[in-house]
Amino acid sequence: MSQEPVRLKYGYLSAEPDAPNHDRQLDLKVIFTDLPKTAAALATARTMARGLSAHITLMAAEVVPYPLPLAAPDVPVEFTERMLKSIAVEDTAVEIYLCRDRNETIRRALPPDSVVIVGTRKWRWLPSWERQLTRLLRQDGRRVLVVTV
Repeated sequence: MSQEPVRLKYGYLSAEPDAPNHDRQLDLKVIFTDLPKTAAALATARTMARGLSAHITLMAAEVVPYPLPLAAPDVPVEFTERMLKSIAVEDTAVEIYLCRDRNETIRRALPPDSVVIVGTRKWRWLPSWERQLTRLLRQDGRRVLVVTV
């Protein structure tokens, strides 16, 4: 049984996900993994955005355990928001999704033509959820840049 994620937006972007495309600039989507990896991904996004006059959106999918309602996560949204804003710069939009399945929520939230930046650790024997998400996004036809830490 799948439930719709709760979407919370902060920053400069409009709350409408389907804004008209005619005057839209490139929007680089950075996926939150953890603080050091996401900081590296944001640094890469800032470098890219400078040359392309692009927007940066930091997306975080916070998994809420099943006993709790989606609108009442075990970690307060305000804490997540403060943590994300501590690594984001002023012109970065922050989107927080309260969900049951992180990968599915991110896949559904990204527009089809997205440029996605994911911070991950260097390759190890066991695949991480970030690598699995990267593989799924590429299968969906999205352009994914992996930043290793």
